[in-house]
Amino acid sequence: MLSRRRFIGTLLGAAALAPAAAVLGASEADAQVIVRVPPPPPRREPFPPPRRGQTWAPGYWRWSPRAQRYVWVSGTWMPSRPGWRYVPSGWVRRGGTWVYVPGRWVR
Repeated sequence: MLSRRRFIGTLLGAAALAPAAAVLGASEADAQVIVRVPPPPPRREPFPPPRRGQTWAPGYWRWSPRAQRYVWVSGTWMPSRPGWRYVPSGWVRRGGTWVYVPGRWVR
């Protein structure tokens, strides 16, 4: 059984770590990637024939911090969302940096 003093210490420790856990639990899509090196031009991928109920998400350049360079991520099919339009991933120049904007669905 925990003493009252130890219990309060444990409770305060957990409360102090809660904001960090919320940040660490955020999805990768929420993380912003900022790079000083411009991305290469997009690769030309063959556009596959349409598939019923599927939307094509074109390939994009992803920054690899470990390799310190861009790597190509090939396009892929994803389930369509009726009434929504898919906006592909891309890089946007902001000042002297490049910011990755993930693909997203818009109405």
